[in-house]
Amino acid sequence: MKPILDYLNCSEKLIDTVRSQVDSLAQAASWFADTILAERMVHVFGSGHSRIMVEEMWPRYGSFPGFNPIVELSLTHHTQVVGANGQRQAMFLENVSGLASRILRNFACSEQDTALIISSSGCNVVPIEMAEEFRKQGIRVVAIVSKAHLSVSESKREDGKKLDDFADLILDTGAPAGDAMVEVKGLDFPVSPGSTVGGCLIVNAIKSQLAHLLTEAGKPPKILTATCRIGKERAAEIFESAYDEHSRLLAKTYENLGK
Repeated sequence: MKPILDYLNCSEKLIDTVRSQVDSLAQAASWFADTILAERMVHVFGSGHSRIMVEEMWPRYGSFPGFNPIVELSLTHHTQVVGANGQRQAMFLENVSGLASRILRNFACSEQDTALIISSSGCNVVPIEMAEEFRKQGIRVVAIVSKAHLSVSESKREDGKKLDDFADLILDTGAPAGDAMVEVKGLDFPVSPGSTVGGCLIVNAIKSQLAHLLTEAGKPPKILTATCRIGKERAAEIFESAYDEHSRLLAKTYENLGK
């Protein structure tokens, strides 16, 4: 049972790390609120396992429109591991310079937009270039990283720059360098990573404050809510309305493409 308790104890420390950043979390929520109230979108990107935080933000129960989840399957398809769509290809593509600009070519962004980029190491090329491209367009960038991991990791970019070099606000998951948190007797290396736990704490804390700000501004968000709470008909009505809202907001990112 000791390894189980070790992981839970380590996770409690992640909560403390996230709690220590309340002011920064509130700042991120404020920027995102400004974007959504302007009927623009918060662009959310993560490659590899950082994709989990993208999907945690939207769409899922307890979430609401206003976010553009940018998930490239070629960078996040982990189920086959080897062979076609394997992990080797995904890890290779994650460090191909120029891919970020190709992805963003699909959207006509505005300075009213904001961006949330998640990368535990902050050292892979595509997430860094995503942040760089957003900054070139005058868009504020919030980054979620493991500061401990980032500080001892080498950037895959030739100029050595990392994600924090292109972020207006940096949030720390609290995960250790290497991510894994539990030492097991007889094993040379630790197991059980923490960045996803810390990352999910961050995005949901921001989401909570953001819902408060939108409601306070007179534009309460359409919350995806389970049928067990509000019944099948009401839940279906909200889902349809929320997805329509997402479509309407997303359409604005296509309006001026190529102009």
